[in-house]
Amino acid sequence: MTRDGRQAPGGRAAGGVGGTPGYVGIAVADAPVRELFPGIRSRPLWTGDNGAKAQVLEMDPGSCWEGIDVHEPGPEEVFVISGIFNDGERDHPAGSFIHAPAGSWHVPRSAEGCSLFVFYPEG
Repeated sequence: MTRDGRQAPGGRAAGGVGGTPGYVGIAVADAPVRELFPGIRSRPLWTGDNGAKAQVLEMDPGSCWEGIDVHEPGPEEVFVISGIFNDGERDHPAGSFIHAPAGSWHVPRSAEGCSLFVFYPEG
């Protein structure tokens, strides 16, 4: 919201809270949707000046990443919001947190579908 109560473009708070630069917010429903693979969509929420990124990943029932997801240049942090996420080896139900260090890899999939919050602290 702007100081006069209007919504800022893209759902972001103009000027930040208390005038703090860089403070932003966006509703997931307002984030643009990008299809990565059939049944797998990314909703980018934020990108930092250093390349760090936050997004929501939506996986339909039966969807599977095409190929191997390698975590480069840095780690990947995942929180399972809903459903069950499978990293190629085991299931992670809603409420699970996964840390994948830089250089690690997996093959994301979901038999029942899921939503994930994904954070890349180093881009």
